[in-house]
Amino acid sequence: MKKQRATHNAKHTRRRDFLKAGLTGMGWGLGASAGIASVGGNVIMPSLFGRAAEAAAADAAARGKILLVLELSGGNDGLNTVVPYGDDAYYRHRPNIAIPENQVRKIDDHFGFNPGMAGFERLFKDGKMAIVHGAGYDNPSYSHFTSMAYWHTAAPNSGEDYGWVGRLADQMAPDAPDNYVVNIADNQSLAVRSERHVPIVFDNPARFQRESFYEERDALTTAPDIGPVDNPSRRFLLGISRSADNASNLVRQAWADYSSPVDYGINDLDLPKVVSLIDAGMPTRMYYVSYRNNAFDTHVFQNDLHQRLLTYTSDAVAAFQQDLERIGRADDVVMMIFSEFGRRVPENVSLGTDHGAANAMFVVGSQVKGGHYGDLPSLTNLGEGDNLAHTTDFRKVYQTMTEGWLGHNNARQLLGGDFGRFDFV
Repeated sequence: MKKQRATHNAKHTRRRDFLKAGLTGMGWGLGASAGIASVGGNVIMPSLFGRAAEAAAADAAARGKILLVLELSGGNDGLNTVVPYGDDAYYRHRPNIAIPENQVRKIDDHFGFNPGMAGFERLFKDGKMAIVHGAGYDNPSYSHFTSMAYWHTAAPNSGEDYGWVGRLADQMAPDAPDNYVVNIADNQSLAVRSERHVPIVFDNPARFQRESFYEERDALTTAPDIGPVDNPSRRFLLGISRSADNASNLVRQAWADYSSPVDYGINDLDLPKVVSLIDAGMPTRMYYVSYRNNAFDTHVFQNDLHQRLLTYTSDAVAAFQQDLERIGRADDVVMMIFSEFGRRVPENVSLGTDHGAANAMFVVGSQVKGGHYGDLPSLTNLGEGDNLAHTTDFRKVYQTMTEGWLGHNNARQLLGGDFGRFDFV
């Protein structure tokens, strides 16, 4: 983490001044078919900077609510995350890899967290975490790629060109205001793919700039204001050039100004980058990050690796909440955490677990009503392939985030049906 160089208020003023200059200095309104710019060695979808920027900033200031999605890629083992230590069947299914009761971080007389999850334990006991049990969908796929696509699009066992976050952005802001969606990753997630919006996608904010030869740099970073342009192709390319440069400038400036005493642990999961943009006053309503590289695919000698992964995740999420409180934005952000599937209930012969079905989801925030939600899947009446049978359609959580948190009441069209809502936000 960077050393603290100046007071928070002074930096906050500079960031807001820079953001205002960057947003209001642009006059380009482009369609969502904007092209891809290669930035810092990564594939980047540049933000759209147009006439709707001030409206977007005003909307963010007035409503203030932000949704952050954290994806745990690889299929997290929910049973060794939220441990049902009060159920003897759990220990019968997992004689070697079950977490012993005396090591569990108990949160009630039935459940406790994995011993590495001090951060999650604290959030739950502070009433800032909802655990949703048995999340899944009918006819589950055990393929990482296929199941993740279902979660990304909110369209299980069917096809959808755009992601659920992208479609939500289209519905909530059909005029595609600037910087509405941010995806911190080395490649754009299907979840944020949109018909109208072009998300900001970056990995390293300090190097978020258009890739070019040295001799080309000055020309590429200068897009002169030549007045109205009649040629649609030229207008499009000029707009892309300006939007790419300004998006990268805003992100780099926000990150350069960010410093925090909060310790995120060994793997920060890109969450400090989110805080830097929120603190800079970006009008983003939806952020998407992930624990990358299929890390949670724990087929072999699971326990030590899985506990480390959970510790890193737990530490980072708890630190993020603390950092939001530090900048005074904790009441404005809710985080939803998911994985593409759970793991099979019985352990395998390699002291790991294989691809499964239903899983736990987590929702974290100061405005969350903490506790357990959803019916508990049975550990004695298992589904096909010795899997947990899902008791909650995951789209019910999406609908809760969409309607209950963001206040958008067209979730039925977005999700292809009415899946109901929980009351945790």
